[in-house]
Amino acid sequence: MYGLITSVRNYLYQINVFKSTKFKVPTIVVGNLSVGGTGKTPQIEYLIRLLQNNYKIAVLSRGYKRKSKGFIIADENSSSEVIGDEPFQYYKKFPNIIVCVDADRTNAIQKLETLENPPDIVLLDDAFQHRKVQGGFNILLTSFSDLYVDDVLLPTGNLRESKSGAKRAQVIIVTKCPSTISEAEQLEIINRLKPSLNQQVFFTAIEYDNELKGSSTLNLLELVNKKIILITGIANPAPLTDYLKSLNIKFKHLKYPDHYNFKKHEVEKINALTLDNNNCVITTEKDYVRIFVGLQNLRYISIQTKFVAKSTSFDKLINKYVE
Repeated sequence: MYGLITSVRNYLYQINVFKSTKFKVPTIVVGNLSVGGTGKTPQIEYLIRLLQNNYKIAVLSRGYKRKSKGFIIADENSSSEVIGDEPFQYYKKFPNIIVCVDADRTNAIQKLETLENPPDIVLLDDAFQHRKVQGGFNILLTSFSDLYVDDVLLPTGNLRESKSGAKRAQVIIVTKCPSTISEAEQLEIINRLKPSLNQQVFFTAIEYDNELKGSSTLNLLELVNKKIILITGIANPAPLTDYLKSLNIKFKHLKYPDHYNFKKHEVEKINALTLDNNNCVITTEKDYVRIFVGLQNLRYISIQTKFVAKSTSFDKLINKYVE
């Protein structure tokens, strides 16, 4: 039933029964076919770093789980509760870009175009299924350990729509790969994905910053032999926990669901852990900006996406589209 509904919906967009708006401003869509974390946030940040020196950028998100409605542009009064955790992270990290939220992306882009200083590019975060906007360039992400070709539709599996939806993408990126992935392994995955002639496949890995940030800075390697408490509220913390283990860092993991709405007594409990001098409490950057930003003695580990190979080819594709 779910597959039938999503397939009919996509078909109606394909034959123009449902309206899909195309904008003059370049629009780059980053999304996936699966629910859960495939690395959309670090990929958006990669695009920001690539383009921000030459173009005025707007990042548009629906602001998942925000306690507000309608179109909002982030400003000094914004918080993760008002605009959502990922948008707030973009706003805090990249002060020279526009960050906005709206469940109706068409409405949001129309409002952005009317600004006194409108953006040159709009990056749409998690909008691959938002067919009301016809993305100019579509980037589809799929996790190395959970390729969409190995998955099935909701509710049995994690796919939001049929695997055939991948055809809408110009670029497919296999994320969270081992940094040591070989060319033979890459070729095997490409053969399984079966991209069309107009699609290119890239491979990226997660790169962790060895300097913990937050209330104070601390080198990650200084955590060895210390009492570590790791707090996560993300879809898939496995890559982070595996990385810490690879550094021989032992930790107690307090794991919460993705975008978890922490209750007051839980925040107080976590704050008590940070105030205990025997503990070193760390979290992810997304969790930090969402709920922990006011706590003392808390640090976060930031990540970037790193292309295993052909990063120059990817950069040229993006710049060529924008130009």
